[in-house]
Amino acid sequence: MNELLDFLDCKEIILEVIMALGPLVLFFLVFQIFFLKLPIEYVKNLLKGVALTFIGLVLFLQGVTVGFLPVGSAMGEVLGSMENRWLIIPIGFLLGFVATIAEPAVRILSYEVERTSGGSIRSQTILATLALGVSVFMALGMVRILYGIPILYLVIPAYLIVLVMLKFSDPTFTSIAFDAGGVATGPMTVTFVLAIAVGIATAMPDRDAIADGFGLIALVALAPILSVMILGLLYSRK
Repeated sequence: MNELLDFLDCKEIILEVIMALGPLVLFFLVFQIFFLKLPIEYVKNLLKGVALTFIGLVLFLQGVTVGFLPVGSAMGEVLGSMENRWLIIPIGFLLGFVATIAEPAVRILSYEVERTSGGSIRSQTILATLALGVSVFMALGMVRILYGIPILYLVIPAYLIVLVMLKFSDPTFTSIAFDAGGVATGPMTVTFVLAIAVGIATAMPDRDAIADGFGLIALVALAPILSVMILGLLYSRK
C-alpha cells in the first residue's frame, strides 16, 4: 500500500508535464484561432490526443523516477562489484539490444522508413540494424568504463569515420542515419542505460561516477549513424 501511495505522489511530475505540453497546446490554439481554422472535429481529436499524452507522460516519468532509475543504478552497482568484471561487456551488448528493441521512437522511425520507401527498406531490417549497432557501442562503452578509456579516444575517431562515410553513403541512408542517431537515444535507452553506467562506475573504486559513468549516451547516439550508413553501402552494392 505504501509503495502504491509513493507511486501516486507525482505532483512534481504533473507540474513538469504541464509546463512541457502547455506552450505547445497554446501555440496550436493561437494558430487555430488566427490562421489554421481547422474543423472542430480535428481540434477535438487533438485535445483527446493531448489528454492521453499527458496521462502517458505522467505515468511514464513517474515510473522512471520510482522504478527505472533506482533499479538501473542498483543493477549497475551489482555489476561493478563483480569479481569477473569483464562480464559487463557482453551484458552491455545484450542491454543495448533489448533497450533499442523496446524504444518506441525506433519502431516509429522503422515504420516510417518502410512506408516512405514503398517497402524496399523493410522496417525489421532497420530495427535490427539499429539494435545491433547500439549493442556494439554499448559493449564498447562498457570497455571504456572497465579500463578507464577517455571518451575523446572513442568519440573523435567515430565521428571522423562518419565524415569519411558521408562521401560514399547514399543520401537516402545518410538522412535516415542521422535521424536514427536521435531516436535511438530515447527515454527507454537514456533512463535505463545511463543509470546502469553510472551505477557501474560508482561501484568501481578506481572509477569516477561522473567522468566514467557519463558519455555512454554519446556513443549510443553514434551507433545508429554508422550502422545505417553501413547498411546503405550494402544496399547500394545490392
